[in-house]
Amino acid sequence: MTAVDTRPVSAEAPVKRSWAPAPGGLPPVERRALMPGGFLAGGLAAGIKRSGKPDLAIIVVGGATAEGTNPDRVVAPLGRPAAVAALFTRNQMPAAPVRLSSEHLLATEPAGGGRFGWTHAVLATSGSANAATGGGGEADQASLAEELAGRLGTSPQLTMAMSTGIIGTRLPVGTIISGLDRLLPVLGPGESDLFAAATALRTTDSTTKIATATTALPNPGGVPTVVRVTGIAKGVGMIHPGMATMLAVLLTDATVEPATLAGLLRAAGSRTWNQLSVDGDTSTNDTVLLLASGAAGAAPVAPDSAPAAALGDAIMAVARDLARQQAADGEGATTLITCEVTGAIDDPAARAVARAVVSSSLVKAAAHGRDPNWGRVLAAVGTAHLPDAELLETARVPSGDAATRGGRPVSLDVDRLRLAIAGHAMFDGAAGGPLPFDREAARAAMARPEVVIRIELGSGTGSGEAFGCDLTEAYVRENAEYTT
Repeated sequence: MTAVDTRPVSAEAPVKRSWAPAPGGLPPVERRALMPGGFLAGGLAAGIKRSGKPDLAIIVVGGATAEGTNPDRVVAPLGRPAAVAALFTRNQMPAAPVRLSSEHLLATEPAGGGRFGWTHAVLATSGSANAATGGGGEADQASLAEELAGRLGTSPQLTMAMSTGIIGTRLPVGTIISGLDRLLPVLGPGESDLFAAATALRTTDSTTKIATATTALPNPGGVPTVVRVTGIAKGVGMIHPGMATMLAVLLTDATVEPATLAGLLRAAGSRTWNQLSVDGDTSTNDTVLLLASGAAGAAPVAPDSAPAAALGDAIMAVARDLARQQAADGEGATTLITCEVTGAIDDPAARAVARAVVSSSLVKAAAHGRDPNWGRVLAAVGTAHLPDAELLETARVPSGDAATRGGRPVSLDVDRLRLAIAGHAMFDGAAGGPLPFDREAARAAMARPEVVIRIELGSGTGSGEAFGCDLTEAYVRENAEYTT
């Protein structure tokens, strides 16, 4: 097994003054679908997509395949359901699966406000978004929850739903039910089973996105116990900061209550998926689910504890790696853009600047053309605004400060700002601004699979990063013909 370094790849040349280190300290990530204990999964082609590619995925909590048992119970959940936390799209046209999942979370844990609760299963479909489909689409989604729950011997409220695909198309319920009956008997606990589920999530993705990290948490006797966190994701278009910005399921065999799990997921989301932009559009279906089975036997994770920090780092590492995979696989993309910002007044300000850079269409176009046009980066920095108060609070900014700062421009001092692209220092405000650099060498460095843009603001100790991709002719062609 080869560990994947979660740190940004950079061959930055020395500059006049030292840069602060980029964010790090996370556990290593393997790009494998290693299944945490307590879950079964699978995926297949049910017939939703005209292409015949895989389009139905199921993940079951604590399941055991029913060999020769009650035929009406293809898979039987064992024990209590898993804790689950969710991030949903902030688009004001949420799809039927988003609304249904939020309602189910609210039913199982009213204190969670529809953002955390309990679940026995996740049903995911690709090929049809079931968004903007009216009451009929809502009924379709509810019917599938009932069908799945009936086969599992649980309640519909203990199921989650995710869908992706063309907006305005209803789910083919009969086709999906037939797929359920074929898929449930062959769910398994192995790597290939979770990989199949991840593959079934894909739409225009060119790669299957998977990531695994491990950490050690104490068991009830204090003995270190290995805990696994594994994530699968899809999403290469309609991706822009706003919490979630794609579909993802993260699984862990740690023991965590839903409210604590939600805090860990919000922290990871604010630093990873909310720092991801492909094209500036946030989908109607964006959903991230984090499930905890408790199967590893570790002691319950208390909020704000050392075990919570360790588990949070593993969740962050998996989320970060998935976000980077999504950016690198953006529709039509040839280059991953990573923007590292240091020296901000605090981390939210640094993340806002990094977000502004990777979201800029001009920066994206320059990256595609291997054009070291630092002026476009500087202009993007100048547009940076903090997110609204709700997202600032999610990033643990005190509510009073969040209310005051939400949506406001980031405070900048151009005389302290420094900028480098692909390892070449190009601007230093304290040295008079533009710096001489070898343009052809910079162009050659930008031809690598990842272009790293580093910005030092010189105003504090805050740091952050964001991920994007270049804007290409292929992106335009693909989206010009998406439904035809």
